[in-house]
Amino acid sequence: MQLSMAIRKNYGSFTLSTDVTVFGDRVGIFGVSGSGKSTLVSVLAGLVEPDVGEIFLNGECLFSSLNGINFRPEQRRIAMVFQQHCLFPHLSVKNNLLYGFKRCPEKYRSIDFSALVEVLKLEELLGRGVTNLSGGEKQRVALGRAILANPRLLLMDEPLSALDDTLRFQIIPYLKSVSSEFGIPYLFISHSLVEMRLMVDTVLAFEKGVMVGQTTSEQLARNRMGSSQVGYINLLKLGRPSDEGSLYAYPWGAARLLLSEKSERDESVAELSSKDIIIFKQHPEAISARNLLQCKVCSLFSSGRRIGVELDCAGNTLISEVVQDAVNELGIVPGSTVFAAVKASAFRILPG
Repeated sequence: MQLSMAIRKNYGSFTLSTDVTVFGDRVGIFGVSGSGKSTLVSVLAGLVEPDVGEIFLNGECLFSSLNGINFRPEQRRIAMVFQQHCLFPHLSVKNNLLYGFKRCPEKYRSIDFSALVEVLKLEELLGRGVTNLSGGEKQRVALGRAILANPRLLLMDEPLSALDDTLRFQIIPYLKSVSSEFGIPYLFISHSLVEMRLMVDTVLAFEKGVMVGQTTSEQLARNRMGSSQVGYINLLKLGRPSDEGSLYAYPWGAARLLLSEKSERDESVAELSSKDIIIFKQHPEAISARNLLQCKVCSLFSSGRRIGVELDCAGNTLISEVVQDAVNELGIVPGSTVFAAVKASAFRILPG
């Protein structure tokens, strides 16, 4: 996908102004509430007309104030998934799914209904009314309805914000799988850095209606480490645990970690804040933390008043954060060897 937007839209004291060209199939729009994310999405979908500017999608002009071009929403072939599922309560799950499909011109109908139902695991829900579905099931149906419209671009406007943590992390694999399975690029809008890192490659960051950066989701997380109350969140892929006394031992690549939380899954993802990783210059004689990893310092980076330390721990990457005084006192430089200590209780297994 290639998307170019050079537009301006005024709403009283608020102005959305952007001039950007982005390439890629997994693009994120990041910003706090009021930064202009939803306005940008509405403009792109054709629901709101810019005051001035141009929009091009894959070389086709969707809007041009100079040339008097303004494609209607249905002409743009851009589908949306909102915060709320917005399903039709009088229709069954099957008929909700087919709503956009029936309105799509036959020449664009390339997505097979049965294949989509299988990917989203909706087979047992087709005959139900949508009022008898859980929040996660409703969001999967809403996603399926958008995909069956056979769009050339999918817009997801905070699609997980109305869900609790358990449902949120259950839905993410479905969001990613339908895009890869059916070749539909997406713009994913969120104020969550963790969601950004799980969902997208490229991120457009907005503040007060202005794009302040185009970067990767990983770099965005590092840049915001110093200003975040939770620091940088490491996302660790873990194997199936085994019992080890009062704790649980998880394979982590070639290393092993002890956690206080147990997962029944063969594969899990755990969160670990950069604030919860303590660095030692030498192997400590005794320590209460159950995880002590010998690591090599790969690089250092600044974020606000904090220094991020990128560590290679037996082939796995961890980001710890320290102050500049600690860097100086411990002699932390790229290539040096340090020991990283982490409490077993510092990890959080993401629901799945």
